[in-house]
Amino acid sequence: MERPNILWLESLSSRGIRPGLDNIRGLLAALGDPQKGLRTVHVAGSDGKGSVCCMLESILRSAGYRTGMFTSPHILRVNESVRIDGEDISDVLLDGYLSKVREASSDSGIECTNFEALTACAILAFRTENVDIAIIEVGMGGRLDATNVVEPEVTVINGISLEHTRYLGPDIASIASEKAGIMKAGVPCVTANTGEALKVIEDRAEELSCPLTVVDRDDVTVTELASDHTAVRYGCSTYRIGIPGSYQGCNAAVAVEAVRLLRDADRIIQFIPIGLDSAYWPVRMEKIDGFPLIVDGTHTRKGAEYLAKDIPLIYGKVVLVTAMLEDKDLEGVAEILSGIATEVLVSAPDSPRAADPEALASHYRKHHSKVTVCGSIGEAVEQALKKDGYILVTGSFRTAEECLRWLKARR
Repeated sequence: MERPNILWLESLSSRGIRPGLDNIRGLLAALGDPQKGLRTVHVAGSDGKGSVCCMLESILRSAGYRTGMFTSPHILRVNESVRIDGEDISDVLLDGYLSKVREASSDSGIECTNFEALTACAILAFRTENVDIAIIEVGMGGRLDATNVVEPEVTVINGISLEHTRYLGPDIASIASEKAGIMKAGVPCVTANTGEALKVIEDRAEELSCPLTVVDRDDVTVTELASDHTAVRYGCSTYRIGIPGSYQGCNAAVAVEAVRLLRDADRIIQFIPIGLDSAYWPVRMEKIDGFPLIVDGTHTRKGAEYLAKDIPLIYGKVVLVTAMLEDKDLEGVAEILSGIATEVLVSAPDSPRAADPEALASHYRKHHSKVTVCGSIGEAVEQALKKDGYILVTGSFRTAEECLRWLKARR
């Protein structure tokens, strides 16, 4: 059955990416400014921000809070981006709130982008459905991201890497400055950054009188790494995290510190262990049942470094299936992931921002002797399944999506 409001939302993708806050402010004003007074944690970063959001949601729900969570991009269905009380928004609710956003857009004459419309939809849903607290993930950057209209109680800036350079700037300092744009005067902030990125965040915190909590990665020790969970020691506590990957230890520490900064932290802190244990987030080193496949959304050099560290410890060397977007660090990721691959199968995701597979393959050929370009991600996975050993599919969330869709059709 056709859903006109979903088709309208999808049609907005043709407007591309348009950083700026005028549209979203106008759209929300036409909807009654539902962001005002909405209790919010605002999360930015290049790596791990989705995992931090997921952990915060799980902790708060364990403590009995009704949560809203907005993340992007989705993997299979747009409903995944808007979660209420731990569940993807229903088709009925999503259609209803998109209808209101569509009407507001038409009445106000605001030609919004896909992301602006979805952001407005999520905020309106959270306010109308009376969530206790909303966890909002930045889409890209921070300063000019459509989510930067919320009134946060706590902000989070997770690890920063070289990404979206066309929009955010050519270096880490420029990108950190954009992400630090979510910081608000007097509002506490948590970060896990170091070096140049941390210096930018510290300067911004001083300028705005923001209490700044810096998670020291040396205080996080991974005590167990498995295909379905990670155990870490942070400070004087040990936590079991329901998401695999050593990098989830730092993400968990960031989530813990963010919880400690909430105004009612005393009611929530005791639920941190159970919340972290029950956290689940797809395509983060996710082992697919029934197949020798690990699917992951990593798209930065830093993320690749963690994969290169963790994958061999759990699975040994792997057949690598990869496809990326053109505004990522193709050379950096290729250099890192080549070392854990017995061979590399390269393709392109179905996206106007897809990196040319021949160009991506050329980066891998600098570091690996067995590199093949395939016509599609499905074709690459099919070829990989004929080979021995485990297969790692990574490079972008669109790559993960196409792999999962191909598997669903195959099943």
